[in-house]
Amino acid sequence: MKSIISTCFLFIAFALSAQSPDYTQYADPFVGTGDHGHTFPGPTMPFGMVQLSPDTRLKGWDGCSGYHYSDKVIYGFTHTHLSGTGCSDYGDVLLMPTVGKPQFDNKKYSSGFSHANEKASVGYYSVFLDKPKVKIELAVTKRTGLHKYTFPKSGESNIILDLTHRDKVKQGEININGDTEISGYRLSNAWANNQYVYFVIKFSKPFKKSGIIRAGTMALNAKHDTGALLKAFVTFETNEGEVIYAKVGISAVSIEGARKNLYTEQPGWEFDKLVSDAKSAWNKELSKIEIESKDNSIMRTFYSALYHCMIPPNLYQDVDGKYRGRDLKIHEAKDFNYYTVFSLWDTYRAEHPLLTLIDKKRTSDFIKTFITQYEQGGLLPVWELSACETNCMIGYHSVPVITEAYMKGVTDFDANLALIAMKKSAMEDRNGLSDYKQYGYIKMLDCGENVSRTLEYAYDDWCIAQFAKKLGKMDDYNYFIKRAQNYKNLFDVTSGFMRPKQESFVSPFDPYEVNHNYTEANAWQYSFYVPQDMSGEIKLIGGKEKLGLMLDSLFNTSSKLKGHKQSDISGMIGQYAHGNEPSHQLLYEYDYVGQPWKAQAMARRVMNELYHDAPAGLSGNEDCGQMSAWYVLSALGIYEVCPGGDQYAIGSPIVDKAVIHFEDGKSFTIRANNNQKGNVYINSATLSGTPYNKSYVTYSDITKGGTLDFNMSAQPNKAWGSGENDVPVTKIEQ
Repeated sequence: MKSIISTCFLFIAFALSAQSPDYTQYADPFVGTGDHGHTFPGPTMPFGMVQLSPDTRLKGWDGCSGYHYSDKVIYGFTHTHLSGTGCSDYGDVLLMPTVGKPQFDNKKYSSGFSHANEKASVGYYSVFLDKPKVKIELAVTKRTGLHKYTFPKSGESNIILDLTHRDKVKQGEININGDTEISGYRLSNAWANNQYVYFVIKFSKPFKKSGIIRAGTMALNAKHDTGALLKAFVTFETNEGEVIYAKVGISAVSIEGARKNLYTEQPGWEFDKLVSDAKSAWNKELSKIEIESKDNSIMRTFYSALYHCMIPPNLYQDVDGKYRGRDLKIHEAKDFNYYTVFSLWDTYRAEHPLLTLIDKKRTSDFIKTFITQYEQGGLLPVWELSACETNCMIGYHSVPVITEAYMKGVTDFDANLALIAMKKSAMEDRNGLSDYKQYGYIKMLDCGENVSRTLEYAYDDWCIAQFAKKLGKMDDYNYFIKRAQNYKNLFDVTSGFMRPKQESFVSPFDPYEVNHNYTEANAWQYSFYVPQDMSGEIKLIGGKEKLGLMLDSLFNTSSKLKGHKQSDISGMIGQYAHGNEPSHQLLYEYDYVGQPWKAQAMARRVMNELYHDAPAGLSGNEDCGQMSAWYVLSALGIYEVCPGGDQYAIGSPIVDKAVIHFEDGKSFTIRANNNQKGNVYINSATLSGTPYNKSYVTYSDITKGGTLDFNMSAQPNKAWGSGENDVPVTKIEQ
């Protein structure tokens, strides 16, 4: 009987395992840590507060995340990291194990390492440090980190705490509490000019000695320090192979908040359980899109991308709901989770539209966070980081995120207040808006990035207009829909490009030149940016055929750039620069001119050439999920050129099958039949069994459930998706 029962349990366990695929096996945290991806390999929870990862680089553009795969030295392990940004910050509360006399210069306490002794998987990281001969293992909860250090035999095994790592410290404090705990805080100035991080560190073994470093001297067994250097150490006596744990809770609110976070989320020392829990949490998120492919490299690239889409924005409230607001005061969230790290110039394009499809609950929390930040700080966020508005990049791109969500059923927020906040951002007299309101464009000599600002303001204004119309506010609709056409004021009919203007177009003009008139781009990359009115752009440029020829030229012209050196302009195919966001919708514009086979071929080319399952797997900065979200959507064969609208342009699905699961229990299946290598073109399609000839699919088509079948071919079918009524359309009614 016992053997029969055991067999039954084994069968049940096998059945449960078979029903719950492990998608984390395909997600590689090292993707993007090389080249210019600016990602980090350490563990984090989905949208979690803590990102516990090694730091290998102290400064420089390719050190924005703190880690670069080409480096050979680790300075320590810190609890916050940015994912793929182009500016540097975070790297808070550094811990580093050493052996021998404690050292406090980072050049002395740092250690070499080898990638052969380094591992990273979803929810877990390990490395062997060559100098102290210590094995490091890291795990996390949402708000805490757990360090597992395996020491050699030593009478002086140390753990160094360095609060001065990377950023400029404005204020700080270290407290040594008994012989197992350190607490404190630091207020730092980097990209975020007032970043508060409080912490509590608990050790699994009493330390025999401790000290705080003050102005280059060591105060043994000191209990408290508010000096300038803010470094400390604890020392243990260890046997060969002895494990010492350090668990760390952080908070932006207070030391007590950090302590609550720590003991609520980590009451014990269960390292393996934390790893298992993180894996389960990630599988739950990653399984929202289940794909199949005969090519394991596609599986790895896809789930690595989806993983990166779910790192920021980051939770910013403690377990008791308290958080530091945009006014830098302490508040408490009652009916939502409060977040930070909003790279909106990047993420409004694909990251937030993706999350609106598969994670409406969290999207609602993002929008409630936006509105709360408006109430506390006076404006919707532009690029908010740790309660600080960095004012980085252009536009007011909280607006399309709110509009996109509202149009797609996320309505559980104060819509009237949201409209008031949108209008406040749009009616300011800063960043060229005074020109924009007065002249319908921004004059070149009055404000930098004037062409890009004009174009992106016009799109944002279209979003305000759609939102206002949905609320029945027709006066607002009429005002902002007129502003949404301001792009026309910078279009030069003679050249076909969007050009800088004073009273008239400025000469000389070279579309290959990177200059202060465009944002991290040139005229080639910005002249097609009219997502809200593709019909209007087509008319301006002289018809669909003419725009098609311009797109051909974009992809086939020289990749040589002139003017300013701009590292962000990368991933070049002609003057298409996939490594930066202004180019991301361009290939899908072929659908709008009735040439979808070109979109299909180019989408596959970008996916095959510019995304890989390797550290150098991204062609540009990850940018808080945007670079990866482009791949996720494109791999499914869809991309929303105009967030806030209803249409997803169709490209070329690289996966054999995908099932998108929605929160209401419905699902949408995409199948690419005959999807062998080289079969990049769509020969025909059916939607839930009915022949389908459109080169776009609507939001309602997707979310009501069903199956979209593509029959793939090595040769283009130029009749499919190219008819007058089969192409996607965005149009501003005159």
